[in-house]
Amino acid sequence: MADPRPYDVVIIGSGAAGLTAALNLAPRFRVAVLAKGDIAAGSTAWAQGGIAAVLEPGDTYDSHIEDTMVAGAGLNHRETVEFVVEHASAAIDRLADLGVPFNPGETVSERWHLTREGGHSHRRIVHVDDATGWAVQQALQTAALAHPNITLVPNMVAVDLITSAHVEGQRFAARAAHGVYAFDTASRQVLRFTAKAVVLATGGASRVYMYSTNPDGSTGDGIAMAWRAGCRVSNMEFNQFHPTCLYHPTVKNFLITEAARGEGGWLQLPSGERFMHRYDERLELAPRDVVARAIDAEMKRLGLSHVLLDIAHLGADFVRQHFPTIHARLLELGIDCTIEPIPVVPAAHYSCGGVMVDLNGRTDLAGLWAAGEVTQSGLHGANRLASNSILECLVFGQAVADDIARAWDDAPIPAIRPWDESRVTDSDEEIVVAHNWDELRRFMWDYVGIVRTDKRLERAAHRVKLLRKEVADYYGNFRVTPDLIELRNLVMVADLIVRSARLRKESRGLHYTTDYPALAAQAKDTVLDPVTGRS
Repeated sequence: MADPRPYDVVIIGSGAAGLTAALNLAPRFRVAVLAKGDIAAGSTAWAQGGIAAVLEPGDTYDSHIEDTMVAGAGLNHRETVEFVVEHASAAIDRLADLGVPFNPGETVSERWHLTREGGHSHRRIVHVDDATGWAVQQALQTAALAHPNITLVPNMVAVDLITSAHVEGQRFAARAAHGVYAFDTASRQVLRFTAKAVVLATGGASRVYMYSTNPDGSTGDGIAMAWRAGCRVSNMEFNQFHPTCLYHPTVKNFLITEAARGEGGWLQLPSGERFMHRYDERLELAPRDVVARAIDAEMKRLGLSHVLLDIAHLGADFVRQHFPTIHARLLELGIDCTIEPIPVVPAAHYSCGGVMVDLNGRTDLAGLWAAGEVTQSGLHGANRLASNSILECLVFGQAVADDIARAWDDAPIPAIRPWDESRVTDSDEEIVVAHNWDELRRFMWDYVGIVRTDKRLERAAHRVKLLRKEVADYYGNFRVTPDLIELRNLVMVADLIVRSARLRKESRGLHYTTDYPALAAQAKDTVLDPVTGRS
């Protein structure tokens, strides 16, 4: 299969961040949007709760900013928080113009129905029942499909960024991004997608853990590729565990939305006793890190496999109206949440760290921008506030597109070397990939999870070092496959998480260690630099 002709912009990732950037670039540029699997298979479509914005009378920008800063344990960059919050309502309006059917208000004066979630001081979550992400994904995808300048390319597994190191005959060219090598799962070939600008919108890395609420594609691909290309990463130790993932023997990643607690759901022990009062005066409306640690503590204290989330007391009609997707899915599994509580357990949900970007989404590498969960923009700090995730994608997707247009250079794309498979063979040991994958996710769950210690992190560092060597040897000898590409990225991301966690000598937000339970006097980002090797 021949390489596609050059594009103006290549976007890696087809969720809210990638499609928002594409739609805003398309009036002027030819854009390719690459998806690892199906165009709609990323994390955006899985988001249940909604999008936070100041829309209610009496709510203010300052209040949303303060709630975000409090949830982020003061590690947020205030300039970024202000930027995102102040652009939120415009982002919601753009989605509504694209046809996203947000739930209407219950009175004539209310444009949309707003719900409240943990950590928010006001009702400010606009939503489409309990399937907001799916509605957003469908609207953006429909608009992208209809635009003649956007090419959606499914089933392309990004392998590595094309940089100056891959330019024919230029050993010492200035560092820059020129596209991406991607594995086509249909032809099983690695293709060159070249462009003058590249956007990473690949999502996070929660699949580095044994239990996750996210789809299989959340394997840290963009973070690992950017790191290998010379970009700094930051705050990789802050991995958000959603407090309420369904506990079920066969369904491993079904999320029970934050809004279930926001609308009055109770967390209980099997005895029926509520327990959040022992941990935080905000009870079930405390930020996610607090609630997840509380559940983890109760499970360990009592030897439980899960706790319970009760929304039955809200009334059957209310539950069916506000949570139709959850209600229907649970009924399929034999759980009627209108009359019985839901078994829940924390699970890895969101990466608050990632590739460092500025307010324009620029990375350290010329020609490379990034938006969404793949980044550390300064919005989330040490813990993401509920429903700020899709919001970040929308605001930064727009910002990236605007900056690419401003910075556009008509210089030609240099000649890029083709992918070289002349010195590798097909693997006869693919079982090794599966075993290494399982080992990695297990020890990350055991040693780098909700509660950490120096000893656990030391054990994790030792195992990551061994796995990195094994995977590098394997990668150097065999042709790439999607599983091998993802494993290579996961091992790299695991190493970055462990290194970052070992550097933080305090407990802040999502990073909680029993060896340093106090909060440091000054909030500082953890920054790792692949060029200097310093942190």
